[in-house]
Parts: sequence; C-alpha cells; structure tokens
Amino acid sequence: MEKKADTPFFIAWAASVIATLGSLYFSEIMKYEPCHLCWYQRIIMYPMVIILGIAYVKKDFKLALYSAVLSGIGILVSLYHYSIQKITLLSESAPACGRVPCTGEYINWFGFVTIPFLALTAFIIIFISSLIVIKAIRKVKMV
Repeated sequence: MEKKADTPFFIAWAASVIATLGSLYFSEIMKYEPCHLCWYQRIIMYPMVIILGIAYVKKDFKLALYSAVLSGIGILVSLYHYSIQKITLLSESAPACGRVPCTGEYINWFGFVTIPFLALTAFIIIFISSLIVIKAIRKVKMV
C-alpha cells in the first residue's frame, strides 16, 4: 500500500509547496497585492504544505482525506475567482472586494492563465492525488 500511496502523496505535497512559493513570489517579489479571494485561497493552501509534509514524512496516508476536503474547497474558491475574472457577465456583477479588485488580472499568460487559474490547477492536482491515496488505502483495508 505504501508504494501506491507514496508517489501521489508526494505530488500533492509538492504541488502545495510550489503553489505557496508561487503566491509568495507574486506578492513579495513582484509586489502584487492579493485581493480578498486570493487571501482565502492562501488560507486554504498554506496549511496544506505543513499537513501534507508531516503526513508524508510520517507516512500517515489517512490525512489524504483532509487534503481532499481542503483542496475541494480551494477548487470552489479558485473556480469562482477565475470565473469572475474571465466571464463578462460575472465580472460586471462581482462585488467589490477591498483595495484590489478580485476581477483584476496581474498576469494573463496565453490569454487564460491568471493567478486564480494557477491556484485552481494546484488544488486540482492535490485533490486528484489525495483521491488516489484514499483509494489505495481503501484497497488495503479490503484485502
């Protein structure tokens, strides 16, 4: 069981580390001030670095359930944030969310890659990896 769960668990942890370092790069080096929705995504992502890191080292694969739940919530927040950036109807009716508008796009690579899109990608990677680990754990319990 450990072999089947080890790699996806590491991938989930690595995705959380890369996402965290990326968000810190954008805010601390590029000086992009995060909007409120960006902060919510950070609040969900940052603890996963520690939770998944400790769980990976201890080989406590049961914590994949927590990362699946957290990343699922993160997917919803990121998807909403990305939607209000890219769907005109939503962006026109989006509520103001502080000094920095949530509809603002600091980056727009290839016409679709924005910061919420990057967060969404990381949350999806963590979610799928966590489901693979959960499935591997359940298989062992059945045997």
